Amino acid sequence: MDRLEGMSKLTGEERYTDDLELEGFLWGMTVRSPSPRGTIREIRFDDSFDFSSCVVVTADDIPGPNEVRLIEVDQPVLASKTVRHVHEPVLLIAHESRDVVRRAVRAVEVVVDEQEPVLDYRKAPNPNQIQHSTDNILKRLEITKGDVDAVFRDADHVVEGIYETGAQEHLYLETQGMIAWVDADGVVTVKGSMQCPYYVLNSLKHTFACDESRVRVIQAPTGGGFGGKEDYPSMIALHAALLAVKAGRPVKMIYDRNEDMASTTKRHPAHVSYRTAHDSDGRLLAQDIDVRLDGGAYVTLSPVVLSRAIIHAGGPYACDHVRIRGVAMLSNSVPYGAFRGFGAPQTLFATERHMDRAADQLGIDPVQIRMVNLIRDGQTTSTGQLINDGTDRQKVLQQALDHADYQNKRKENRAFNLTHPFRRRGIGVAMFYHGAGFTGSGEVYLESKVRVAGLPDGRIEVLSANTEMGQGALTVFTQIASAAVGYEPDDIVIAEPDTFRVPNSGPTVASRTTMVVGKLIERACEDLVRAVGGDSDTRGQSLCNAIRAWHQANPGAQLIGEATYTKPPGIDWDEQTYKGDAYGTFAWAAYIADVEVDLRTCQTTVRDFVACQEVGRVINPTLATGQIQGGVVQAIGWALSEECIWDRGAMANAQMTNYIIPTSGDVPPIRVIFDENPYEYGAQGSKGIGELPMDGPAPAIANAIAAATGSDVCRIPITPERLMANMGLCDVE
Repeated sequence: MDRLEGMSKLTGEERYTDDLELEGFLWGMTVRSPSPRGTIREIRFDDSFDFSSCVVVTADDIPGPNEVRLIEVDQPVLASKTVRHVHEPVLLIAHESRDVVRRAVRAVEVVVDEQEPVLDYRKAPNPNQIQHSTDNILKRLEITKGDVDAVFRDADHVVEGIYETGAQEHLYLETQGMIAWVDADGVVTVKGSMQCPYYVLNSLKHTFACDESRVRVIQAPTGGGFGGKEDYPSMIALHAALLAVKAGRPVKMIYDRNEDMASTTKRHPAHVSYRTAHDSDGRLLAQDIDVRLDGGAYVTLSPVVLSRAIIHAGGPYACDHVRIRGVAMLSNSVPYGAFRGFGAPQTLFATERHMDRAADQLGIDPVQIRMVNLIRDGQTTSTGQLINDGTDRQKVLQQALDHADYQNKRKENRAFNLTHPFRRRGIGVAMFYHGAGFTGSGEVYLESKVRVAGLPDGRIEVLSANTEMGQGALTVFTQIASAAVGYEPDDIVIAEPDTFRVPNSGPTVASRTTMVVGKLIERACEDLVRAVGGDSDTRGQSLCNAIRAWHQANPGAQLIGEATYTKPPGIDWDEQTYKGDAYGTFAWAAYIADVEVDLRTCQTTVRDFVACQEVGRVINPTLATGQIQGGVVQAIGWALSEECIWDRGAMANAQMTNYIIPTSGDVPPIRVIFDENPYEYGAQGSKGIGELPMDGPAPAIANAIAAATGSDVCRIPITPERLMANMGLCDVE
């Protein structure tokens, strides 16, 4: 099936937030803190600028709590007394002219009495720097299994390493944007670019101190998210709504690229200390892992990012003795948030780089050490989850090796390296997994609901809060519904995500959309069939006729089928001990990167890339392949070039001229292979796919660079400057 919204995007007809027409609207902008930490002493308005035609909103204009509602409520909507990071919102201004409001923002000065900021999350804070609890730890988690210390005392082979990953900018095509207005009934309405309409709704309810009948959220076509439009849209939605309420007119807030890059969330930087014990065959006897994430100035989503980070830190390997400790630390930088992979890429980079280093130290082939340790059915993960899904993980790895021609490439690269004066080639492997859906009891807590409506003309409408943001959700939902009821795709309608119309089916995150929400669509379709008195044979035209007949007998009534999430049988998770079934299922993958390094510049080029994964049944091969290839490209950027440069906690390179992402010239052939093993509790047997390809490329590339150069690269991005320093070719990193 072709992508439903593909042509409108290709032709430019799609109407994003900035394209939406509004009558008599104002442009809104934000006045931000110039300091990483301190007390606001004064807000100065330049006397030479006429503010009389502007609408100005301060914290005093907030009708309810001055808090952004997420996991915790520590982040203010507008800073009123203190600031914790550069670019923290302090004041809002709106005007009919976008040029005038820009000048108005520049005519306001926020005067801050500065305090000592925390600028390095890896160092213990001193007493003057404490801003959260007693130790600046935003969240602490631990996984234990077996007796780690006893194993290390007797181990013959111990391998240690420290691995670091940097922040990453989402750089979605469409920047953050929101419009807000108050309708004729006094309902505060926001519409804009977002992944999670009900997150925004809950924030509006909290800050405006009202119930869901007084606030409404509508998702506009969204030009990319990658997690960056999970938590942050609540902030910009609140700002636009506050301005609209005070002005009594619609307000549009659209960030330019510099403001978006400077003030919105990024991927959490990570520092991972890794220690493993092995026998002489390389088998893992014990893992002792410490994970430290930079959470930034406020909690935002750091607890759940840390959760996924430590659960994935052990990798797809069997080990009876495991200890994984994790903390998310406060720093006075822009808060870090959700980003594709959600903590797993950081720790899986450490895991897979460590496996290569362990193989080298023990004198074992890097493929063999993985084959020996890969989980087999009947074994358990670090949390004690029994794996019994029928996936042949050794086969997945072998398929990747075969498609990459791994052994021959290794020989060819060695021969090349002996003869070429300044180029070196290497090939690297990464084996990994990714849990699909919310962690632990998260899906149960959400109680996601999906409805399908039988329309008077016989068509079926899918009502879900899950959003299309470029990943193909509209198309896949249409495929799932049409297959469930025997309809042609043209007879399926996907409702606009509007909290006045659609139920809360959970956020569009965590690789859950197709697997979890798609399954709810299937069940809701079954419920609709029952509602018209049908059975398993009531499909296609017979169902269409039954729906029409129902409406003729019940004019003006709604015909609805509904489904609410229920966990698969046998799933058990203990949130307190972090033991049990962390996810309903995992997707598994093996990635192989072939690279070339120019020793004159230390520039790395990825020559070839193979991505083999088991993701259940593949519903739409074209979209699934695109997800994998897009994720690989994004991860290549994170691995090699995308470096956030910090100055007093602020991003100093918040522009596309010197934040370097891959271009088409930097992208190698990416060969995608699927090994299908249908998952009973996913729609049509599917598993999650969207985050998986972010996990494997960075360690595969780092391992390939190490093979090419002999350099022990353990920190990304591996920029030319960093690799040059690592190889001892220069003194400055």
